Parts: sequence; structure tokens; C-alpha cells
Amino acid sequence: MVSRLNPYISFDGDARPAMEFYKEVFGGTLALNTFGESGAPGTPEADKIMHGMLETPSGFTLMGADTPPGMDHTPGSNFSVSLSGDDDAELRGYWEKLSAGGTVSVPLEKQMWGDVFGMCTDRFGIPWMVNIGQAQK
Repeated sequence: MVSRLNPYISFDGDARPAMEFYKEVFGGTLALNTFGESGAPGTPEADKIMHGMLETPSGFTLMGADTPPGMDHTPGSNFSVSLSGDDDAELRGYWEKLSAGGTVSVPLEKQMWGDVFGMCTDRFGIPWMVNIGQAQK
């Protein structure tokens, strides 16, 4: 898989209707995964969206999710730039450069969904998410 760069929007509990709206606007294929499907069944957040991805016929990719409990949701600053793919060395290289001189909020390490993931804010105040998936065979 080629690495991709796209916006990632955090929602305050309304990720599902928001992502469905964006699908109506842009068309395409929408995939939604809940917290319950991703390792938190039986919790109040089980039906909330842990990760959503819209891929459009025009080549746009938009990702979004509900803000997890304990994290702040501030409209206007509820976005990150997402880097994702399966090239471990390439993505770790970007992570090292982006996080240098910045602030790491989630260390780049293996997560409950099986990918390596981290979050940081670069030295210019831009929030980044890096997700390294397993190489497709």
C-alpha cells in the first residue's frame, strides 16, 4: 500500500451522521468501525465510531472518529493530519522528524487494533497521527 496523507476529524459523539453526510456530499465508499468492534464491547462508547474512512471517486480520503473519553474536543481545533500505510521504515522516518522538537501525546507503538500508531504535535503546532499497518500480501 502506498502511504497516504489526509485530514482526520474528531467529532463529539456524532461521527456516524457526520461521515454519512460527507458520503452524501462527495459520494464514494464509507467504512465505519466502532469502539465495540475494536476491543471495547459492553462500554458506553461501544457504538461510537473509533475509525471511519470515506474514499471518494474523485480521489479524496477523509477520516474521522468520535473523541474517546478523557480526551478534549474543541471545535475548530478538532483535526489532525493523518499519515498511514504499511511501509514501516518510511512512516517511522516521518514520525521521527515530525515529533522532533514537538510534543508526543501517544507514543508510536502497537495498539489494540494491531497497528503501530502514534500522535504528536509538531514544533509548529500541527497535530499529526501516524498509523503503520501490516503489509498486504
